[in-house]
This record gives sequence, C-alpha cells and structure tokens, in this order.
Amino acid sequence: MSLSVTIICLNEADDIRACLDSVRWADEIVVCDSGSTDGTLEICRERGARVFVDAWRGFSAHKNLAIERATAEWILSLDADERVPPELAREIQAVVRDPQAADGYTVARRNYFLGQWIRHGGWYPDRTVRLFRRGRGRFLPRAVHEAIQVEGTTGEFVEPLEHFTYRSLSEYLQRMDRYSSLAAEELWNAGRRARVSDLCLRPPAMFLRMYLLQQGVRDGVAGLVLAGLYAAQTLAKYAKLWEKERDGRPA
Repeated sequence: MSLSVTIICLNEADDIRACLDSVRWADEIVVCDSGSTDGTLEICRERGARVFVDAWRGFSAHKNLAIERATAEWILSLDADERVPPELAREIQAVVRDPQAADGYTVARRNYFLGQWIRHGGWYPDRTVRLFRRGRGRFLPRAVHEAIQVEGTTGEFVEPLEHFTYRSLSEYLQRMDRYSSLAAEELWNAGRRARVSDLCLRPPAMFLRMYLLQQGVRDGVAGLVLAGLYAAQTLAKYAKLWEKERDGRPA
C-alpha cells in the first residue's frame, strides 16, 4: 500500500520546508500552489514534490484538486503550517499497511499560538479527518472551515498533528478579516440574514463558551486573548452579513 500527501499553499516559504520534511517518508507529495512568489515552489521541488500551479478555486475546491492528482491508495491531507511528528508518522504507516484498516481516520491537532500550545478553549483536541483511502474522502463545498467527508468507516489516531498557526496577533487579525468575509458570504448564499440577537448575543456567548465552558481560562492570558479574538470574529461575521443586507446586494 502507498501514501500520497496533499498540500495547498500560497507564499508559505516560512512553513512549507518543515511540513515537507515531516512527511519525507511518504511515497508521493502533491503540492497545489496558487501563485507563490516567495520561494515556496523552489523549496517544494527541491524536496521532490509534484508541484502544480493553478488559479485559486477556494479552500475546499483547491484541496479537492490536490486529492484528484494524488495517485497512491491512501491520502494524507495537510496544511502548510502543520507537522507530522514521528509518533504520528508511525501510526499512519501502520494503518496504510493494514488491510483491515478503516476508510478514514481523524487526528487531534495541537495548536501553537502566542508562544505556547493551546490546550483548551475548543482548540484541543480539535479532531479532524486527514487520512483516507483514495476515492473515499472529499472536502465538502464550504467557503471556510472546510472538512473532509468520508464514505465508509472511520477510526482515530492517538498521537496528535502539530499545527503552527498564526505567527502573531497581526496575522490573526489579517486572516480574521478574510475568514469573517467568507463566512458571511456563505451565510448569505444560504439565505441567512443577520438579526439584532446575532450581533448582541453571539459574540459574548462565543467568549463565554471558549473562556469558561471550554476552559480557555486554563491557558492563561493566551486563553483570554483567544476567546476575545473569536468573539470579535463572530461580531465581524454577522456585521458583514448585516452590511450585505443593508447594501441590498443580490444573493
């Protein structure tokens, strides 16, 4: 049995090298880029990846494009800022060799942010499907927070995937603007409209859920900041949805 690793990227020179090095044991690495200009492509080619450059199709569609180009029996989908530690690599290799394995596997993600591993606030275990048999997994068509749907049985890995997310608060805020716009667009296209309760209640509810119910308080100041950022992102999402309605934009 063989394994393909699929990665999408755009200007990920600071992260892609470590990501690729963590899966050098794979039979194939497929990288679908959308126009990098910072040396990302050269790094990928140096490490033997099959590199493709295409116009951006959106997160789900671009990841599905990478999946379609994979040739191995198993596919491991990664983001450029993720790493597969040795312990998880051994688990993945054991599954790929097992003829009785399930059709897909979820993995927990350890998220690194603000100089520490975030262990609460809903950021851990943050389980998501990443390994699946070719032809049995595909990303659902979503604008943001894309996820793989598996046809068949699923199992779980014990060891976590490492995720070196936003390098700074400034980077988080930049992405927050993009992600909140995509989320508002998705809601708008689904026929959803913003209510006053969405603007008044959802942001503080998000903060309380992350900081208290999901114990973000145990992550110290980082947990407090993260809960506040998510509350702000929730407000931005529904405010942008309200803005669309105010401006009379067609769905």
